[in-house]
Amino acid sequence: MKKKILCLALFGAMGLVHTAMAQDYDDRWYLAGSFGYNFQDNSRLNYNAPFGTLGVGKPLSPNWALELNFNAQDPRERSPDSGMHWQQYGVSLDALYHFRKEGRNWNPYLRAGLGWQHNREGFFFAGLPVKHSSDNVAAVFGAGLEAQYGRYGIRTEVGARLDDFGNSVNAPSTGHFVDLLASVGVTVALGPEPVKAVEPAPAPAPVVTCADKDSDGDGVNDCNDKCPNTPPGTAVGPDGCPVPVTIDLRGVNFDFDKSKLRPDSISILNEAVAVLKKYPQLRVEVAGHTDSIGSDAYNMKLSERRAKVVYDFLVKNGVDTGRLVGPHGYGKTRPIAPNTNPDGSDNPKGRAENRRTELNVQN
Repeated sequence: MKKKILCLALFGAMGLVHTAMAQDYDDRWYLAGSFGYNFQDNSRLNYNAPFGTLGVGKPLSPNWALELNFNAQDPRERSPDSGMHWQQYGVSLDALYHFRKEGRNWNPYLRAGLGWQHNREGFFFAGLPVKHSSDNVAAVFGAGLEAQYGRYGIRTEVGARLDDFGNSVNAPSTGHFVDLLASVGVTVALGPEPVKAVEPAPAPAPVVTCADKDSDGDGVNDCNDKCPNTPPGTAVGPDGCPVPVTIDLRGVNFDFDKSKLRPDSISILNEAVAVLKKYPQLRVEVAGHTDSIGSDAYNMKLSERRAKVVYDFLVKNGVDTGRLVGPHGYGKTRPIAPNTNPDGSDNPKGRAENRRTELNVQN
């Protein structure tokens, strides 16, 4: 009953430890010391005795640590008439596992270790002092709580030591002893505190100005755009305002009295198709023209056929018919060059320029 009361008292004392800031992993060497009570195995017929430990430890990770501990106790035999007393001391290498949790400064742990234990018995036999000693393998097991305050720690622990002492004078038939242990202790970290890694400050967010924005997507930044909210696809100038688009088909000419496209006209019409696809809002009239040779009625029909050839080319290459007006023929009514020279003679060069088609922008 006394053993249970002492163990409960030790663990209850740790309940008074308040939660503190979470500790970072500290890998410094530390000293450990404890003082407690050794509840002797009844087979020894000894009184229970106080004991102490002193050791050094090293954390291996946030949870694991190793400790080398020296222990000592001096129990007395229960019968004072025998004059018998014991001395016990030893050393063990212990592994500790801490159950750490973010946001608290106290954590439970388990201990398991293996080492060497020395037992020395002294008594009187036939009036003469007799000494008997033995060195044995010993194992240590325990569980505890540890609270951390900077470089200092406070521990409370209960456990057991299994001592493989098989030739005791007082209990010769016992192959080993199991002593129960209860203790409180302290740890002290050695050296300066580890430098905490400082995370670099996040890069400032880039400053976005009107020069970085193009709200209507017309290719002119908002600072320079004097005509905001331009409909998509509208041709604009450097100020972001709509500008008239002229689709130049100069070079799309026809041989005399012909309505068939010449090879040199194909590349020009391909450029016209690219412009119409870039500006899908444009509507154009497809117009055909002739020179002045021939009757008005014949030239009107010839110009219509020329306009139709260009119209069909545009449609075949992906231009929607809803964007095309015509095809319209204007015959010889709209020359762009003189058909005759000032002296009335024929002007072949001028007539060649008039045998043409045009795309006239309607919006």
